[in-house]
Amino acid sequence: MLFSSCEAVRNFLSRDLEEEDYTVGELYVDEYVAEVPYQPSHTAEDMASGRVNALGLLRAPGDNERLYDAVESWIGTPYLYGGTTKQGVDCSAFVGHIYREVYNRNLHRVANDMQKDVTLITKSELREGDIIFFTNSKGRVSHVGIYLKDGLFAHSSTSRGVIVSRLDDSYWSQHFYKGGRIR
Repeated sequence: MLFSSCEAVRNFLSRDLEEEDYTVGELYVDEYVAEVPYQPSHTAEDMASGRVNALGLLRAPGDNERLYDAVESWIGTPYLYGGTTKQGVDCSAFVGHIYREVYNRNLHRVANDMQKDVTLITKSELREGDIIFFTNSKGRVSHVGIYLKDGLFAHSSTSRGVIVSRLDDSYWSQHFYKGGRIR
């Protein structure tokens, strides 16, 4: 079943559900985050010089342009619980698509299960392309994104769809669990 709004998720959770559906639904019950996407604040010189990529990040030697191009192609895609296409995508499907396209790696489909694909690392160890995991209010991994650089990550936000956000945002900072690096 696919959901495109927080209200649809609440309605889904209020019905008499089979145990498996209930368990999956509980992972996402408090995942809705009303947030403002990252707003770059670069100088006019940076913008005019081409040193800023399409995501608003300053280009640097060694940046993984394939990663940034792949993420850019999904920006603005609406969030859809269970969605796997550019018509609507959830967080784990977004990360899975990027990893297949950029790194030729298949990941587990569900955010919590993606931990099986990585070696867990701390926030201070994050590097471009690492997977980042977030917990819900029950302490379960319920959201996943891809670390870019400079404290920024890409993900499929329930309120905004695919966007770039700041790790130091109050919600994301509070719910950050671990980073993950593909083995």
